Amino acid sequence: MTMIALDSTLAELVTADPSLARELERRGLDYCCGGTRTLEQACAARDLDAATVVEELIGSGHSRGVEAWTSMDAYQLVDHIEATHHTYLWDELPRLTALMDKVQSVHGRRHPELDDVADCLAELRADLEPHLAKEERVLFPMIRQLATDTSPAAFHCGSIRNPIVVMMREHDNAGELLARLRRLTGDYQPPVDACASYDALYRGLEELEADTHLHIHKENNVLFPMVVALEDQPAT
Repeated sequence: MTMIALDSTLAELVTADPSLARELERRGLDYCCGGTRTLEQACAARDLDAATVVEELIGSGHSRGVEAWTSMDAYQLVDHIEATHHTYLWDELPRLTALMDKVQSVHGRRHPELDDVADCLAELRADLEPHLAKEERVLFPMIRQLATDTSPAAFHCGSIRNPIVVMMREHDNAGELLARLRRLTGDYQPPVDACASYDALYRGLEELEADTHLHIHKENNVLFPMVVALEDQPAT
């Protein structure tokens, strides 16, 4: 089990042991956009007893050890994120939209709250798909160039920090939409009269949240700091 200390940041905990991500999420502790906060600070913001949370995390026994992405260089990590999380979102967002439409058409009259769930999912998709495209067409090629060039890279936007700032702002917005989606679905708990499709929709939305949180964590807290440090290295 990873060493869990009150002064560890949430990002450090998840990078050292990605299996802790679900445990933090269950307690409402944001490790992706809020990953720079210490465990103690995050617990205080949620009115949780930090010492108790540490004991619970240690006792959870979920550790799977270090995952491959935690030791990748910038080029490898970009490839991993694109192949893993981008591919997932390109496939899953249209699937969940179609499933949402189906569930809404059958259950919408009895469950008008589905209108808000559908609107939130549509807004999330409208944000994420252009975001993925910008990363794949602009930022990620820049990172690959930076990782392989032997001379200082010159980008049309100046420093690579500029598109990174934009991407992080969009990550914050996606995080807010995911939090709203969780509230609207009552923590992804389907009603008692839910059919199999309704259950599948809420399970899919919960999986979407978990995957996107980890996706954002890998970029905000691992890839982007690595890339900024790479750009700042003196020319050799």
